[in-house]
Amino acid sequence: MATARLVRLLLTAAAVGYGQEVAKAPAAPPPPHCGSVRTAIEAHNIIGWKTVSAECAEYIARYITGDRYQRDSDVVINEAIAYAESLKLSGEGKEVWVFDVDDTALSTLPYQGKHGYGAQQYDQSSFLEYVAQGSAPALKATLRLYERLLQLGIKPVFLTDRAEYQRAVTTSNLLQQGYCNWEKLVLQPVTEQISTQAFKTSQRQKLVSAGYIIVGNIGDQWSDILGSPEGCRTFKFPNPMYYVA
Repeated sequence: MATARLVRLLLTAAAVGYGQEVAKAPAAPPPPHCGSVRTAIEAHNIIGWKTVSAECAEYIARYITGDRYQRDSDVVINEAIAYAESLKLSGEGKEVWVFDVDDTALSTLPYQGKHGYGAQQYDQSSFLEYVAQGSAPALKATLRLYERLLQLGIKPVFLTDRAEYQRAVTTSNLLQQGYCNWEKLVLQPVTEQISTQAFKTSQRQKLVSAGYIIVGNIGDQWSDILGSPEGCRTFKFPNPMYYVA
């Protein structure tokens, strides 16, 4: 009799739980200091780092794929547009705005998502494969700035540390994503073994020497915007995934 009662109880319990998933414990929140680490990275107080730390990897992934990254990017672009609209141009067509390419004009998030959003060591060969596909999407916020600059008569210049042999795929990718007009696309010669900051600084100097006025300069790395001549005003996109000197 006791056995039969036990069987009925077990059957009843099984029926109640049938089709229901076992409740999962909520994911542990990331360490509270990870937000402070991201802020320090963006402020250029933490430099020279190689990967996102394991304890902050989930926090960075959530940030970069969430609404906050887009909102932060929009704030940057809104300020850039407001500044551009306040300028009084010379009328000689010499005003230019310098754009970085990777994670400024074109996004590498499809690639970064497969590599831990910066939590994995940088692998040059796999990144070059991503670039060679020519399928990087535009950053919508940047495209909005780009289009407004054209309306205002400010000429875009793309300045990237991509190599010269990547010109064709970079040109095609930019065109496909809506960047259909620019003054120059400057890439790094394969034989030029210098830092990103040194290369971009030298190329901006060439622009100034040629008579251009760099009214604005935008990038996701400090190495995109540091080094005289930086431009009349610089803007920094958020990017806590990697560091380029």
